[in-house]
Amino acid sequence: MNNLAYQKAIQLLHDVASPNGFLASAENTSNYKRVWARDGVICGLSALASGDEKLIETFKKTLQTLANNQHQVGTIPSNVLISDDKNEVSYGGLAGRVDAVTWFVIGICQYAFYKKDVDFVAQYDLEIEKCLALLDAWEFNNKHLLYVPLSGNWADEYITDGYTLYDQLLRVWALKSYNYFAKSDFITLKINNITKQIETNFLPNSNGEKYHERAYNEMKFNDFMPCSFSPSGYKTNFDAFANSLVVLLNIGSAESQDKILNYSLSLASETKLGLLPAFWPPIFETDEHWNLLKNNCKYEFRNFPYEFHNGGSWSMVNGFFGLALHSKSKTYETIAILEKINHANAIKEYSFYENFNTNTQEPNGVAFCAWSAAAAVLVHQSVYHNFKILV
Repeated sequence: MNNLAYQKAIQLLHDVASPNGFLASAENTSNYKRVWARDGVICGLSALASGDEKLIETFKKTLQTLANNQHQVGTIPSNVLISDDKNEVSYGGLAGRVDAVTWFVIGICQYAFYKKDVDFVAQYDLEIEKCLALLDAWEFNNKHLLYVPLSGNWADEYITDGYTLYDQLLRVWALKSYNYFAKSDFITLKINNITKQIETNFLPNSNGEKYHERAYNEMKFNDFMPCSFSPSGYKTNFDAFANSLVVLLNIGSAESQDKILNYSLSLASETKLGLLPAFWPPIFETDEHWNLLKNNCKYEFRNFPYEFHNGGSWSMVNGFFGLALHSKSKTYETIAILEKINHANAIKEYSFYENFNTNTQEPNGVAFCAWSAAAAVLVHQSVYHNFKILV
């Protein structure tokens, strides 16, 4: 048990705790000095895990800030800037952020579950119902899977689009979290329908009508679920975050989940950092999707091979991998991943970098990144203090 690493992580979460919620980073980088939906909820989950009342109160403020700035059609802000000079609300950059909606619902319900406060969910019923209606609309064809634009989630400069695995899983988690309180037969049926479509379209040799039967039949499936598919076919790269959620949410058979974990552990063991890359393998200039990747950036290109989403390693992503391992009682492997997360976070005197070049181990992105700290807290408290999230 590395108490120093844990305390450093807790301190960083305190450093980013603002009157309006968690900021993305303690570094003075303008775009990160905002309350973000997904970053804020992930930090909030770690706040609940820590039991630290100040951090838990900051989580509550994060959720309030997001709810107060919900768009009239139901969209949850990607991020909110509240300062003495100006207030700004962003619902996304080159495209809207679908996962802000699901993370918000997850956050409300996880907070209420921890606090045993049914009234907290009831307080936000209207906002949640707007979110769920919007998610229904984003199916477009009413066949239970969300259709997500390029740049529409946390991997906002990557190649995934269409029926992205990650977003389907977040929706299942959001619906399960809400239904813990709502106990609706209609929501139960929806969860079952979405889950069935995930298993039908993302697993080999599955029963049921396929969204894109020709593309499915041409697919060579690996030991994990592919990252996305669309009318143009499947993108087969390994999405570590999504496949960790597959295991955490118990989607698919025990055999298919074991294959995901075995593949993930093997891949992590082959990297110099001992961490899972966010997406694998990297996309190079000679690859089919390079032009799609290089053009998907609003400012500067960052997705060089082995960096950022293109094969870079993130403490945050590995935090959810750790939770997936722990959910299957793989304690030894969970502790090993936690040690690697702590080692990465400690680079350059605990700078908590956003991500790392998987090939060179060099840090990328902003320092003092809040969700890098959150990953360490979540896994540490799950292993050593039996913290449980609602899944």
